[in-house]
Amino acid sequence: MTSPARIPRISFTALVLAAVAALLSALLGPSAAQAAPGESRPVYSYDHAIRESVWVDTGLDGDADGRTDRVAADIVRPAEPARQGRRIPVIMDASPYYSCCGRGNESQKKTYDDRGRPAGFPLFYDNYFVPRGYATVLVDLAGTNRSDGCVDVGGPSDIRSARAVVDWLAGRGRAYTARTGGRPVAAGWSNGRTGMIGKSWDATIANGVAATGVSGLKTIVPISGISSWYDYYFSQGAPLYDSGPDSLAGLVESPATGTHCVAVQRALAAGAPRSGDWTPLWTARDYVRDAGRVRASVFLVHGMQDLNVRTRHAGQWWDALARHGVERKIWLSQTGHVDPFDYRRGAWVTTLHHWFDHYLMGYDNGIERAPGADVERAPGHWSTDARWPAPGTAATVLRPRAGSAPGVGVLGTAQAPRGTTETFTDDPRHGEADWAARAGQPTADKAGFSTGALRRPLRLSGSGTVTVTATPSTSTAHLSAVLVDLGPATIRNYTADGEGITTLDRRTCWGLGTPADTGCFKETAADTKKVAYTVFSRGWADLGTYADARKGRPLIPGKPYTITLHLAASDHVVPAGHRLALLVGGTDTGLIDPPASRPALTLDLSRTSAALPLTGGAPAFARATAGAPRPPSGGAPLDGLAPPHAPSRLPAGG
Repeated sequence: MTSPARIPRISFTALVLAAVAALLSALLGPSAAQAAPGESRPVYSYDHAIRESVWVDTGLDGDADGRTDRVAADIVRPAEPARQGRRIPVIMDASPYYSCCGRGNESQKKTYDDRGRPAGFPLFYDNYFVPRGYATVLVDLAGTNRSDGCVDVGGPSDIRSARAVVDWLAGRGRAYTARTGGRPVAAGWSNGRTGMIGKSWDATIANGVAATGVSGLKTIVPISGISSWYDYYFSQGAPLYDSGPDSLAGLVESPATGTHCVAVQRALAAGAPRSGDWTPLWTARDYVRDAGRVRASVFLVHGMQDLNVRTRHAGQWWDALARHGVERKIWLSQTGHVDPFDYRRGAWVTTLHHWFDHYLMGYDNGIERAPGADVERAPGHWSTDARWPAPGTAATVLRPRAGSAPGVGVLGTAQAPRGTTETFTDDPRHGEADWAARAGQPTADKAGFSTGALRRPLRLSGSGTVTVTATPSTSTAHLSAVLVDLGPATIRNYTADGEGITTLDRRTCWGLGTPADTGCFKETAADTKKVAYTVFSRGWADLGTYADARKGRPLIPGKPYTITLHLAASDHVVPAGHRLALLVGGTDTGLIDPPASRPALTLDLSRTSAALPLTGGAPAFARATAGAPRPPSGGAPLDGLAPPHAPSRLPAGG
């Protein structure tokens, strides 16, 4: 693959070369122009690109004002293809953030010139891809910025906002030159092939539109996207936030909506009770159930330490796409909620370029035959696999047993004797950082189990589960299970403000630019820290959902209950000499909200186990632990990252 163009500024020579290339393209004709290079080239003028806005009719009246809603779509496209009679594909980012919060590491917003035409687009997509023959279309979701309607947080209006634009680009929809009135306008310049991209809420919309099966959507690139909105607010009944989607709608909604959207926000509040019970509102916002309708290819990107849009979203979406044979690729970083442009910039731009060239331009560049998974092993160091989870991975059952000190046990394959128990008390002041730092010490707020020092590396690739049989002392209880690599490492500082990156002062340019949209962005570097342990997967649940994951119920104190916690997807190698630990506690402070009481929980170790995705399966675990000494107990607390602070309630990614 070639390196992406990093253009410090538009030079006279570059403009001359672009003009000559465009002239040759026109003289040779469409077929010869497309057959020339193995990838799209920056042969079109960005400075003279067509910049326009249209308002696409969604067919809905979400704000109940008596007319169907129109959503604003701002467009930048090269002028030359239309003059040559050529139609071009579209890269589209539908977002609620273009005026309220901004996009990217620098929180960029849309800007307009004195005639109301789009002047500045956030991110690099227009600067890089428009000169290569793509149109870039940025859509204001219903109820945001310059669009009609109301925000319904991933529901039918959100998805219809973006799907209507895909339909219009494919020649099936209606659009106008103004928000009200105006003349009809067709996308005669579009070849009907659209790729959707975006981070966080934008990525979520790409997932949701793909799950409608809309024709013309050829690929999506969801970065840190939500796959089911229930799992953004709850984890098996345990609340992740103390507010719901109604509050989120209020944060992004345009002031122009006035009182028109009060009823929608009330419906959001009523449909999302803080009990954690599943309701029809969540069904309408569950894209995983419709993965079988996806026609587009999927290039999924997620940070394995994302504590905003947790990696449960990536894992369940990926697994559902796999079950239905969707063509797909994945990148997993060690960052938090961070765009790959800000942690692997050069490789990201090149890979994205080839991805869009293949699925939107039709180039046979081999991207679909390349390794399907890239995983960050250490800050800035990546490995590849043909597919993900790694070939040879199998669910392997590991079991906890009591050790030499209370609450400090052994993790292995042998089952604990019947009647063996460990007891801890929920302490909402503590969480995974406290538990891991004292993994080898008896503490009142957790039970921990670990292997001895591994003789060989052990890789966990995919999603696991932990099944717990616990007896509570009160009628409400929350449970947390975390997997920890006990051993020294240098990792990204994902609990810091940059979530694993540091933003620098110097800039580089990615594509062509204008004074209003330079295409130049601040560089970043890895923010790292040396630690003595790494938490790499987590799962949470309300024990009251033991019988039905969609509905909680009061517990009877003194009665045992069995529940299976779903761990977030991950890909982590525990090196030789390190120990693998499973820690079980109550409230994971900062990441889930506490229950109404502070229960003591007694674990029945003979009925507690973990099914973990080990590459090589049980034989690999046996080889890694053969002859390993029993894990030590005691010792000084281990150094790690600062405890996770309560993550943003806004899946913004700004």
